[in-house]
Amino acid sequence: MKGKVLVVEDNEQNLYLVRFLLEGAGWKVVAAPDGPRGIEEARREGFALVLLDIQLPGMDGHAVARELRRLETLAGTPIIAVTSYAMVGDRERCLEAGCTGYLEKPINPETFLEEIERYVRAELLP
Repeated sequence: MKGKVLVVEDNEQNLYLVRFLLEGAGWKVVAAPDGPRGIEEARREGFALVLLDIQLPGMDGHAVARELRRLETLAGTPIIAVTSYAMVGDRERCLEAGCTGYLEKPINPETFLEEIERYVRAELLP
């Protein structure tokens, strides 16, 4: 197993695809359908990576990223925004909120793993 990934995603189809790709590559996936549950999961345990949708119900991904950055369990953990927000300035807003990287939806299944794994510390990968 490569490590644990927290995926905060409210869309079941997007979650299914991301889970399928990650688990197929040896990652353990913990999913949360909204920001508060994602924060709750992160308080319980550490993760090698967090994939965070920005357009979430109730609490948007920017607020979630700021809260996640306050947790000791995620100190140094890459948080990658995976979002359909692709307007000028959206990437910068994600980075300002505490995200390490930014990927646009729809994700490309052929390049997705390579794109996210470049953010994970080399020592966590086999």
